[in-house]
This record gives sequence, C-alpha cells and structure tokens, in this order.
Amino acid sequence: ALADKGVREVTLLGQNVNAFSGPGGLAGLVRQIARIPGLDRIRYTTSHPRDMDAALIAAHADLPELMPYLHLPVQSGSDRILKAMNRAHTADSYLKLIETVRAARPDLALSGDFIVGFPGEREADFEATLQLVREAGYASAFSFKYSRRPGTPAAAMPGQVDEAVKEERLARLNALLDEQQVAFNQSQVGRVLPVLFEKPGRHPGQLSGRSPYLQAVHVTGPAELIGQIVPVRIESAAKMSLAGALELESA
Repeated sequence: ALADKGVREVTLLGQNVNAFSGPGGLAGLVRQIARIPGLDRIRYTTSHPRDMDAALIAAHADLPELMPYLHLPVQSGSDRILKAMNRAHTADSYLKLIETVRAARPDLALSGDFIVGFPGEREADFEATLQLVREAGYASAFSFKYSRRPGTPAAAMPGQVDEAVKEERLARLNALLDEQQVAFNQSQVGRVLPVLFEKPGRHPGQLSGRSPYLQAVHVTGPAELIGQIVPVRIESAAKMSLAGALELESA
C-alpha cells in the first residue's frame, strides 16, 4: 500500500527488530519486501548482536534494496562490563560479527550505541571500549553516560562511577567517534551516490535527502525531485552532512 502511494523507502522498526519471529525471520521479511515493485530501499533498526544470524547477513550480500547501513549496539568494549550489563556478547564476538557482515557487504556503514560509566567501570574497561571503537570503525554512533534509575539492578550495584569521571570519559569517547564519523563522510567526497530526496532544504532552491549510508545530503535542485532517487556527486563533507551537485536530471 505504501509503495502504491509512491513511498520509495521503508524502515522496519523494533526494539530488537532482528529477533522478528515471523516466517523466515527478519531476513525472510526483508526478502518479501524487496520484491514489491517501486520500493527501492529497506532499512531496519535497532538490532542486537545475538540475533544477527547468517540469513540476515546473506540478505545484506544478496539484496541491493537492503541499504548498506547497520546499527548494531555494543554498549562497551569490556567483557567484564558487558557481563555486568547482562549482555550475551563479548567484545571479540562482536568484532568477529562485524567482520562477517563486512565480508558480505564491504561498503557497510556501521553505527552503534555506547554507555560509559556503568557501575564498576574502571579506566581499563573504558580503554577497552576505545580500543573496540578503533577496531570496528564507525560511520556514526550514539553515546551516553550511565544514568542511575531507581529499581533497576544496576542502581544497587557497588562501584557507582563519579559524575565527573563519566563526563570526562564521554568526552574522550565522543572525540574518537566524531573523528571516525568525519573520516567516513570525507571518504564519500568525489563519489556519485544515489540520494533519495525527502524535503526542501533550509535555503531557497535547496533539497535535502539521504544517501544509502543514511547521511543527510544537500544539493541545489528543483522541488520536483522530492520523492525521487537521483545521482549526486559529493563535493564536500561535514560531520553531520554531505553536499553535492546533481549528476543527472533524475533516476
């Protein structure tokens, strides 16, 4: 029904969407959606490392409609902290999973979530998180300080981290993540990317759209291109967006 109305992209949304238990799992659902005429882009969020199965990884390799973008939260690079968080994965298993997905889809843009200052987190644990970030390489990420919530198991844990320490660690983590995001965006300069234009930009005559990697892209162009996927030559990059010029009239 959405495709019949001209929708070109859909996002499958769930708290842990890759645990979808319908026929064929999330991979089966994605393959069904990919067969719908006129629907050119599929995304899903948010996902969990334990449910990133072989079928879903194969879908990333097989389906051009499944965008080369994966939001896969890890939270920490310390196995000790991951265990305290009741996470089923380890830093090593996460990194190996990323390696497997990238083998299937080499141009994958990786996004993640991080929590700093979880109870019991020592400097060595935080350093392990920084090391994981360096090894994984993120196109974007969301990072937060642990916030104590009454009634949760973590709120009663010993080793609550001082607020000033959490602030300092978050700043260091964000500096590294920002550096990676800028580098990823800069790597797109000179490329021609298919951009789905969604709305007018903030300036007269400007259009705003999204690249396959979910980056905001701004160009000068006619409003008639909204809702279309158009080749754009990327000319410059900032932390939060790309700018370019229309390569062809439309696609």
